[in-house]
Amino acid sequence: MNRTALLLTAAVLSAAAYAKSFDAPRTDFGHPDLQGTWTNATITALERPDRFDHLVLTETEAAEWERRTAGFFEAIDNVPEEGLEAGEDVGGYNSFWMDPGTKALRVDGEARSSIITYPDSGKLPYRLGARIKLINFMGNVINAFDGPEQRPLGERCVVGFGSTGGPPMLPVLYNNNYQIVQTPDHVMIHVEMNHDARIIQLGGEHPPAHVRPWMGHSIGRWEDDALVVETTNFHPGQTFRAAVKHQLLLSPEGVVTETLRRVGEAEIKYSFKVQDPALYTQPWRGEITFRPADGRIYEYACHEGNYALPGILAGARREEAETAGGQ
Repeated sequence: MNRTALLLTAAVLSAAAYAKSFDAPRTDFGHPDLQGTWTNATITALERPDRFDHLVLTETEAAEWERRTAGFFEAIDNVPEEGLEAGEDVGGYNSFWMDPGTKALRVDGEARSSIITYPDSGKLPYRLGARIKLINFMGNVINAFDGPEQRPLGERCVVGFGSTGGPPMLPVLYNNNYQIVQTPDHVMIHVEMNHDARIIQLGGEHPPAHVRPWMGHSIGRWEDDALVVETTNFHPGQTFRAAVKHQLLLSPEGVVTETLRRVGEAEIKYSFKVQDPALYTQPWRGEITFRPADGRIYEYACHEGNYALPGILAGARREEAETAGGQ
């Protein structure tokens, strides 16, 4: 027990030293400067894979995980020389269209097995009823083709897939880039996925409960060198957030508190806490590192010239007609 306590103490002190060793640059109006274009792309998902029972990975474990991930993407691109048979399942995107990252998440210099840091299990602490809701939602999405309103918000170009725009802001399969712009009174986070723009008001109060914008309503404040953002008033249409690397629920009454702190010339530490007693047995927390993106953010035109959604619905009508004709 004494050895464990010493190791935990050393880890805490090391993380604190890691975060405090950098003096954040300042804007012209004196606030810590978070501006720039950043990415949170990583192979680490929100919840911990079952093969790991600990948050902090050894470098050997991280390297092996990264090697396996690279092999997975190589396999996606390994198309037979004779090509693929028309009319059969030709698969989805190849790796050219993906940008999920190639490295395990590293926070405070440590390789991480999950974005979730609490509970210690690295799993979302769903209430039983909430887990059933999520399962039902996923099943309904897979089989719901009566109209566009039944398709996910990202597929309909309303907001980004999953919780990419947040809060909390989580990485997905591609377009994991964020541009931060600051003024004396506001912070704007432009999310590349689906061109979402979060406008964070510095100071003030949340609107009445019936006002529920997409991505909720965010109020920020500076605590030392950290931007602390509290978001409430979530839109009921964003309760279910599903993407390849995370599936979660957030009720309209949920509260998300985020902290963004510049901890290096090329590093922002992003921490968050989700409080939602209607869905979870306890609050849960997570951490992500944002690093400079390679290049600028371009327009995410979504369905401009994209016939996927009409094609999905048309395919469903064709299937219905064939089924009816065969009866």
